[in-house]
Amino acid sequence: MSETPKHVPDVTLKTRVRDETVEGPNPFRWEDLSTGEFFKDRTVVVFSLPGAFTPTCSSSHLPRYDELYSDFQALGVDEIACISVNDAFVMYKWGLDQGNKNITLLPDGSGTFTKEMGMLVKKDNLGFGARSWRYSMLVVNGEIVKLFAEPGFEDDCPIDPFEVSDADTMLSYLKETRKSKAA
Repeated sequence: MSETPKHVPDVTLKTRVRDETVEGPNPFRWEDLSTGEFFKDRTVVVFSLPGAFTPTCSSSHLPRYDELYSDFQALGVDEIACISVNDAFVMYKWGLDQGNKNITLLPDGSGTFTKEMGMLVKKDNLGFGARSWRYSMLVVNGEIVKLFAEPGFEDDCPIDPFEVSDADTMLSYLKETRKSKAA
């Protein structure tokens, strides 16, 4: 893992947004999303994972952040976003499959954001190709305030660590930070 940047990478993500003016059974259009604009003047918790529809990502990672969304909001978080090296179509379908209500799913289809974060790894041993290492971070106005990266960062890692990028770890961090500021 290379050194973590101080600010989130300013890249353009290719997203799909619902647009009722689009005719046919798929009323969506392409929309570029600048991460510079997305993070501007906001407090955002981001978690990144190897892939939509994968076991830990689907059974634990996304569902717990979604479940605790109001707790994060109560601590001043404006938005929770999940980023993965998947395309917009996969992220959309995964969100539907998960019953996601609160998490913004950001497609990093080309892995540009993930690469600039220093978190792109090969997962050829699983047939995935290039994917994100699992991590979470607190971002305030584009600045990375805290990053929790899973241990054992390496290409073709034989395991999928899930110890510190979970929702409960980030929530505990936010609660402790609030307590220390109040003291």
